[in-house]
Parts: sequence; structure tokens; C-alpha cells
Amino acid sequence: MRILLNIIWLVFGGLWLALGYFLAGLICFVLIITIPFGIAAFRIGMYALWPFGKTVVDKPTAGAGSLIGNVIWIVVAGIWLALGHVVTAIAMAITIIGIPLALANLKMVPISLLPLGKDIVPVDNRPSYM
Repeated sequence: MRILLNIIWLVFGGLWLALGYFLAGLICFVLIITIPFGIAAFRIGMYALWPFGKTVVDKPTAGAGSLIGNVIWIVVAGIWLALGHVVTAIAMAITIIGIPLALANLKMVPISLLPLGKDIVPVDNRPSYM
């Protein structure tokens, strides 16, 4: 079932969302100081391509640096990427088949706003500290 949902997701919005993350990542690679944002954008972009079967967990080692980075990220790219998820979720929720995809889109809004200090792991391999 996850594979079917992932294929439908990819066709009906996942590809465009991932391209948005990849574009944000490329822009972040322009300056040396924003390279961690670019890495986070590419990581979330891969998650946006194939989200079913994965989950987001907090990194236990995240500190004040990720908090400051998240504030900068919200201003630079987070608002626009989260808005893309909300608009896509509304469009997907129009049909009954699209409701699980819309819920997955809404599940991705928090990580699109605050990506630093998070880890994307397979659902079957959740860390033991959860």
C-alpha cells in the first residue's frame, strides 16, 4: 500500500514539492554559511519525493545552533515551502482518494518550517529513545 501511495503522491504533487526543496537547497549552497540549510533542504526534498513509510524524529543532539538556524530558515524559505504544502494539501483533499495524500502534506508542514534538529527515518527503524 505504501508503494501505491508513494507513486500517486509523486505524480500528483510530490515531484513539484521536491523540486521546490531542491531549488531552495541550490540557493542555500551559494553562501558558505547557508550550506547546512541546503543539506537540510535536499534531505527534506528526498522525503518529499517518497514520504510514505518514513517518519520525522527529533535529533537528541540538536542544540541552540539548530534553533537559531530554524529561525533563519523560516524567514528565508520555510514559509514558502510550508505554503506550498498547504496549497497542495487543499488541492489533494478535494477527492476521497487524495485525502491520505493531503494528510501527508500537512504532516510535512512542521518539518518544512523547522528542518534543523530533525531526522527522517524509516517507520520500521525508529530510534529507541522515542
